Amino acid sequence: MLTDSSRVTRSAGSALPPGASAELADPADRVTLDESVSMAFLVVLESMTPAERVAFVLHDVFRYSFPEIAEITGRTPAACRQLASSARGRIRAAQPPPSPPARQAGLVRDFKQAWEAKDIQALVGLLDPGATVVADGGGLVTAALHPIEGREQVARYLADIAGRLSGSLAILERTVNGQPGLVAQEDGVTVTVFAFEVAGDKITHIWAVRNPDKLRPWTTG
Repeated sequence: MLTDSSRVTRSAGSALPPGASAELADPADRVTLDESVSMAFLVVLESMTPAERVAFVLHDVFRYSFPEIAEITGRTPAACRQLASSARGRIRAAQPPPSPPARQAGLVRDFKQAWEAKDIQALVGLLDPGATVVADGGGLVTAALHPIEGREQVARYLADIAGRLSGSLAILERTVNGQPGLVAQEDGVTVTVFAFEVAGDKITHIWAVRNPDKLRPWTTG
């Protein structure tokens, strides 16, 4: 899920996992996931086991009690508590020391300028040695099928893309999931949204979302 400066709101009754009972949720209850939800968090969420994810989301996001989660999942309350705790541990372990927002914005701006100039060495200097790019085309548009790993490989991949960009493509600085990011628009239509993870003074991860279904809010909003 990508969000701009707006908030993402979910109905507790509409986001239950398979097998969950809608009767346990108040239909009027709403839980808001604000713009601090980052791409990195979503990746960690995907790395959880299904049981951890269910326990964590139902308890920490939708505020179900552990006895209620136990009834939904067929586990004991103690087991559900342990699963949620394990999920929180994964999130803590995956969180790098945050960079000041101004520093992040500056890095993204420098990245944009180096990318537009096809300056491979400048890009390498902005990237962490273990930097990765993950692209999501949703099978609907062209995108890298596998993560690009290593700053030299990432820099060359990005420079190659820049060399093939249409003259009508505009790269704009925007807030993506509450963090500095970039949006690529062609003739006013958003074709790619870039989210960044920064640790210290280097870019560690770049997510390039090209799936038109996920970009629809950016085009119509």
